[in-house]
Amino acid sequence: MDAPFLSHDELQSAARLVHAVLPPTPQYRWPLLEALIAPRPDDGTELWVKHENHTPVGAFKIRGGLVYFERLLASGAKPAGVVSATRGNHGQSIGFAARRHGIPALIVVPRGNSREKNAAMRALGVELIEHGDDFQAAREHAQGLAAERGWLMVPSFHRDLVAGVASYALELFGGAPALDTVYVPIGLGSGASGLIAARDALGLSTEIVGVVSDGAPAYALSLARGEPVSHAVTTTLADGMACRTPEPEALAILQKGLARVVLVSDAQVAEAMRRLYECTHQVAEGAGAAALAAALVERAQLAGRRTAIVLSGGNIDREVYADVLAGA
Repeated sequence: MDAPFLSHDELQSAARLVHAVLPPTPQYRWPLLEALIAPRPDDGTELWVKHENHTPVGAFKIRGGLVYFERLLASGAKPAGVVSATRGNHGQSIGFAARRHGIPALIVVPRGNSREKNAAMRALGVELIEHGDDFQAAREHAQGLAAERGWLMVPSFHRDLVAGVASYALELFGGAPALDTVYVPIGLGSGASGLIAARDALGLSTEIVGVVSDGAPAYALSLARGEPVSHAVTTTLADGMACRTPEPEALAILQKGLARVVLVSDAQVAEAMRRLYECTHQVAEGAGAAALAAALVERAQLAGRRTAIVLSGGNIDREVYADVLAGA
């Protein structure tokens, strides 16, 4: 058997760094939500929700930034500044961690990015630049700016980022043991990779199901073909999953570690957002509701099983959310 991507000791070390700054987030069973999957309450079906919308930046990404910066500075390399690209949650993670260490941060976002995510990054002291029509264009521009300034380009996928975000998976597997299935959204792949790393390091048999927007199907196409395939992005709701070009290292981890991939539409994601609000009164952004959308697609095969969904974030503009709740 191949060694895990990250060892149990590495994951525990990263989790200690994360928990020195923020407490574990909860995982709950919500009766109304569970009833959507299991109409009969006595059939043994369970649905757990991992609430990564409860972190200080409203998303799981903060965990990766904390570990990345702690390990960077422990190596003795303190950059003059850092640059990265994002649709919002990764940028908040970088901004939060950089500010803790007094390091300037410049973040590039695509034009038309979430207004409230942009405001949240600026509130963390980030210098924000809008460029390009999608994440890939923003990332390429960020790489150029990092070279111009002589600042460190922080990637969106990195071993230390994955080790950090894997702390949510350790919490989930510890708080909801013996899970049969976990549904996790795929953006660039760090969240799903962290879940796979934790599952493998703990020696569990839990199947992990990746969730991809049908308006950003690059990872689904790439996993089917076994090599990176770029594809245009058309989703207008699941911006956290709006990936045009997969990350090769993430793709390799997902190829080995996922049981399957479920494609969900913006309409299915919107319905899941409404269900989460109705049943739990939790706010979920598009990517944050995608795991529930996939579980609802596959509800017939979840009877009698212990299932979890990762609510990866709750950062969505008020006007967009109001339209979703209204069914617009």
